[in-house]
Amino acid sequence: MHHSRIRWLTVILITVLVPINCWWIAATLFNGGVSPTQVSLYFNAIFSILVLTLINQLFGLRQRNQPVFNRIELLTIYTCISVGSSLAGVDRMMVMVSLIGHANWFATPENDWVNLFHHYTPTWLSISDKHVLKDYYQGFSTFYKRPNLFAWLPIIVWWSLLLFALHLMMLCLNSILRKQWVESERLSYPIIQLPVEMTQSKGHFFRSPLMWLGFALGITINMINGLNFLFPHLPSLGGKLYDLQLILTERPWNAIGWSPLAVFPFGVGLSFFIPLDLSFSCWVFWIIWRLERLLGAILGMKNWPRFPYEPEQSHGAYLGLCVFALWMSRHHLKKVLEQTLNSMVPTGQKKSSYMAPLIGLVIGMIFIVIFCLRMRMSIGIIIPFFIIWFAIGIAITRLRAELGSPVHDLHWVGPDEMLPSILGVRRIGVSNLVGFTYLYALNRAHRSHTMPHQLEGFKIAEMVGTPLVRLTLLMLLASLLGAVASFVAFVTLSYQNGSLSWFGTEAFQRLEGWLTNMPETDMPAVGFAVFGFFGTILLSLLRIRFLWWNLHPVGYAISGSWAINPMIGSIFIGWLLKWIVLKYGGISWHRSAIPLFLGIILGEFTGGAIWSLLGIVLEQPTYRFLF
Repeated sequence: MHHSRIRWLTVILITVLVPINCWWIAATLFNGGVSPTQVSLYFNAIFSILVLTLINQLFGLRQRNQPVFNRIELLTIYTCISVGSSLAGVDRMMVMVSLIGHANWFATPENDWVNLFHHYTPTWLSISDKHVLKDYYQGFSTFYKRPNLFAWLPIIVWWSLLLFALHLMMLCLNSILRKQWVESERLSYPIIQLPVEMTQSKGHFFRSPLMWLGFALGITINMINGLNFLFPHLPSLGGKLYDLQLILTERPWNAIGWSPLAVFPFGVGLSFFIPLDLSFSCWVFWIIWRLERLLGAILGMKNWPRFPYEPEQSHGAYLGLCVFALWMSRHHLKKVLEQTLNSMVPTGQKKSSYMAPLIGLVIGMIFIVIFCLRMRMSIGIIIPFFIIWFAIGIAITRLRAELGSPVHDLHWVGPDEMLPSILGVRRIGVSNLVGFTYLYALNRAHRSHTMPHQLEGFKIAEMVGTPLVRLTLLMLLASLLGAVASFVAFVTLSYQNGSLSWFGTEAFQRLEGWLTNMPETDMPAVGFAVFGFFGTILLSLLRIRFLWWNLHPVGYAISGSWAINPMIGSIFIGWLLKWIVLKYGGISWHRSAIPLFLGIILGEFTGGAIWSLLGIVLEQPTYRFLF
């Protein structure tokens, strides 16, 4: 057996497993369960590889220790499942599907949506047939009726093509940045440690007593908490959010807002692999945000009602991370441009290796621009919209590669929020605002962003020798499969159970507010975004200039987001344990402890996967260990 090749059996398995995982995520969400895509490392992808690894072990014993799948194949499957699953996440397809019929189904004489924006609605991307929509929103029906299929299939095709074009462009950007971020800078990529260790040859990972100790700890706590969820009279071992705001009820202390404290084993495990300065910065900045809220309440800042404008500061911070990362890669990007320009001159020399990704970028962008123009958006809005969107993606990819941030949700601060704040609603125009609404699935949050998974796939390829071209093609296949399978899964389940429409409500109520109130430029929001941008640049420069400077700009960027709140207790414990290990045992203790913490993650992920699948079978909510 060739241990460096990807066989057709693996391609077939990817074609099967990606849709299955997308369906799993969709079904879990419909049953009130947890989405694996809430955090950077997806438990469904880890569980899938665990099952395949067990199959390898079982059949390998029967076939003279010849595994069914080699390491390259297992890690390629993991990468493709992660890429495909990102589309089924709570912030992508679940949002997108809820937008398709919302404007027509929920239009009433009271909200006057018909006169307000209906004539700007892209009919080729939405459904107006009330007979088709009735069963979709009420349930107890099936998607697989002729009228339903004919109404939905063109829409599924168009939206899937848009998502594929975006994934193509992200893959091309990663292909350009790969050499610098994977080979030259040798970034750490903490997120991929678990799948890489799980697929080691000869099963060294699964022979570690410390790993099994961690596994037992993680799965036991998870199972106890899961039983407590179903049978509240049984005891629990944490696993719940304890909100400080419920204790601090008096003014000005209640201004701290939602401040949950909880400890999840997997969160502690993931945090152990985060560099100390980042985990330290996360909980320090989390405290600073609350001090800022207290300051706003004490000073009574009525002119700045949303002080300290955390989403805007975070958005500015992410853009700052992107600019700084690209600036640090400027010499590499200059070489890319020079090689490409030189290869275009007919000298008989070999074509630049960057020509293909640059062509892919152009093709993808042309499709996206035509798509949005057909939505009646204007070119002067489309271009900055997607420049900002891809800048966020680059920032997320960089922080994942360098530091392994466990969360990066960035709620409600995409280009669809920032451009109205900067330009004012009137300057943007109704047709662009309607376009923003139908693109809400790209911007509501960025928990399940695909771009970091692609680059992590390239890093894995560099570590184990995966053929890059084949991996690239398989990731594109996973993107297409993930888009179509996720769409079909959510629509099918909506016809069975009734649509999950609250994301559509968020998007169209925002549009109604824009068109009714016509807000002008939000100067405080713009100002705080600029502050976040330059604050991040300053923090980055301080880290380069002073070795003792421990506050990391990434900690500032992610600590103001929603998802950091349930994780902050776990991050603090992970930081404390790592600090103790390094202080008293040094690097040798740290290396020895790695299997223990990987086992904790694997244990809770396995338990979480079991609860998730059980919830689907029983058709009822189960324990949500990912909050």
